[in-house]
Amino acid sequence: MPVLEAVSLTVDGPVATIRLNRPDKLNAMNLAMWHDIRAAFRYVDETPAIRVAILEGEGKAFTAGIDLQMMMGVGAQVRDECDGRTRENLRRVILDLQDTLTSLERCRKPVLAAVHGACVGGGIDLICCADMRYCAADAWFTIKEIDIGMVADVGTLQRLPRLVGEGMARELAYTARKFDAAEAREMRLVNRVFESPEALRAGVREIADAIAAKSPLSVRGVKEMISYARDHTVADGLNYVATWNAAMLMSSDLQAAMTAGMSKSTPVFKN
Repeated sequence: MPVLEAVSLTVDGPVATIRLNRPDKLNAMNLAMWHDIRAAFRYVDETPAIRVAILEGEGKAFTAGIDLQMMMGVGAQVRDECDGRTRENLRRVILDLQDTLTSLERCRKPVLAAVHGACVGGGIDLICCADMRYCAADAWFTIKEIDIGMVADVGTLQRLPRLVGEGMARELAYTARKFDAAEAREMRLVNRVFESPEALRAGVREIADAIAAKSPLSVRGVKEMISYARDHTVADGLNYVATWNAAMLMSSDLQAAMTAGMSKSTPVFKN
């Protein structure tokens, strides 16, 4: 298991819980947290016994967004006497931060985001990378970057329009207005709203357990197909799934599921 500074990682049976863990700073995303997120999801991806991951925040909020001290330190981090090299360095920093969040999509296991309290700025970038999003009734959201004079650059503007539609994404990004759990559900950013953070954790864990009981090979394939279809034509997606199933369909999972169906028993799958 990786050594993490700003994120905690626990494994309970087939479910891993990755928790943003700077509660005294409202889980503001400092550089260590960005890197820890990537390390944690790489571990989930590479550990066969883990079938599903839950992403949540410790303390009063999911996250207050990017740590402002980190933002203020970027200039010194990228500075070079050559202006062109300074800008190249900044581009590389941005690309690396993008990659830390893309690790959720790269992870072959489903990722369920469970949001309570504030989900600000970089938190939106983060949850847009999850497979599904759920929240407590006390959750609120805002794309805050416009208010600090910048363009959100680690995924919100690319992923959110595909989740809530272009018009709504533009409104939220242009205005930085806050929206609550009920509106997040209405716009389909989240799948479900739970009454309290405690109910959220219990409910998301129940969903995670249900997914973990399914064929791991098939679940990984479903994630691959939906992610691929998002970025390709219908024809491309159909061709890819045909190729995928030509390679993966005749698996021990298929035999286990069919045998269990005929005997009315619960199938047991290899990791």
